[in-house]
Amino acid sequence: MKDLDTIRVLIVDDDEDDFFLTSDYLNDIRGKKFAIDWAKNFDEAVGKVTSCEYDICFFDFLLGAKTGLDLLKRAIQDGCQSPIILLTGKGDHKIDMEAMRLGAVDYLIKSELDSEKLERCIRYSLERADTLKTLRESEQQYRTIFNHVRQGIIVTQPKDGSFIYYNPATLEMLGYEAEELNNMSTAKIFEKPEIWHLFNEKLEEKGNIDKFEAIFLTKKGERKICLIDAQKQKNSEGKESFLSIIHDVTAQRKAEREAMMLEKMAATGRLVRTLAHEVRNPLTNIHLSVEQLEGEMEDEDSKLFLGIIKRNGQRISDLITELLNNSKPSELAFSKISIHQVLDETLEQAIDRINLKSIALEKQYGEDVLLNLDSNKIKIALLNIIINAVEAMEEGKGQLTIKSYITNNYYFISIKDNGTGISPENMSRLFEPYFTAKNNGIGLGLAATLNIIQSHKATVDVNSEVGKGTEFIITFSLS
Repeated sequence: MKDLDTIRVLIVDDDEDDFFLTSDYLNDIRGKKFAIDWAKNFDEAVGKVTSCEYDICFFDFLLGAKTGLDLLKRAIQDGCQSPIILLTGKGDHKIDMEAMRLGAVDYLIKSELDSEKLERCIRYSLERADTLKTLRESEQQYRTIFNHVRQGIIVTQPKDGSFIYYNPATLEMLGYEAEELNNMSTAKIFEKPEIWHLFNEKLEEKGNIDKFEAIFLTKKGERKICLIDAQKQKNSEGKESFLSIIHDVTAQRKAEREAMMLEKMAATGRLVRTLAHEVRNPLTNIHLSVEQLEGEMEDEDSKLFLGIIKRNGQRISDLITELLNNSKPSELAFSKISIHQVLDETLEQAIDRINLKSIALEKQYGEDVLLNLDSNKIKIALLNIIINAVEAMEEGKGQLTIKSYITNNYYFISIKDNGTGISPENMSRLFEPYFTAKNNGIGLGLAATLNIIQSHKATVDVNSEVGKGTEFIITFSLS
């Protein structure tokens, strides 16, 4: 966050209750002091905004006959340099996009506000405003700024995407040496060439882009989810270049997915336990009644029907037990074991399936380490992924690649195939119990896999493209 003793904030909101609520959230932020001013209508806000006395401004979307977008246009037109955040009662993608296009630095929904979210928003907004202001003031200060900004910053040629400048954070993010970037085009760091072309076309047409999302590939082939703020600029000689500020949001998106997945698993577990309780009580009565009738009935037809009832009742009981086992954390017996040994033993269990389909197997093992694992359970998780990969590939044309490597104190296992891939609509449900795209599947394999991986305090990411294949990446912390 911007290093100020007191951060001057303007809140424009025609609802006094909302103003006090937002003020309370700001005052709850630790380590910072805020001088908060209030404008309760459009006209009052215009006078305050144009005075340029504020470090950051919050505009409510609804301001009577006018809107926060109208005020945003007016503030930019009058030369306001303060970062502006638009507030709204409910989310609206079109309003979000329009606000970003007009120059707002963020878009927040009131019902989702809290002190932590406001702190992050203010910190990001002030850092971004300071960076852009400095870049505009003097091209000579580029290198100084580049060396201190945590986001990746690059300046490139518009036509071929070759690098003109880049900061150390860019090298760290992409894993390249300076000499390597000097001979590269930005097209090579975009995962999809068509996205690079789209980015360039939009920037050429509009002159600036905010929060353009793209997947970057590092030197090691790792995928980075990035948001790009970019603008077209001219130097003193009239030569055009593209200035881009790159925000790596991979960890943020990963944390969001993991939180959503954990909540989904927890909700599934609660539902399963409730159903099990409600079903088992009457099922017990059915079992007892059948046993009583078995001793009393002599008619063979009646015994036949009782047998049907008994077998199906037991099947229901077994299904409930299986559901419960897949909805609770696995009980593990940990021991130090070589990860390469685990991989080799897992592949040995799957080798018949691999050979029967004439799948080409490639092992790209990096450094071996001893990890604290439940050997049997982790092999079950890995085997489920490998079997799914084998089943997804065409006989005689499949390529299965098992890779291991260490990066930034994390150990990665990659299981990659060139099979049918996973459709976007199925990706969000991939680890749900009893969800399957297979005709003969029951949908418990990947649910159990996720349960085991999370019990090891590890994470799993999935990258897939229909018709090209799927990659599962399991990440263990070495710390």
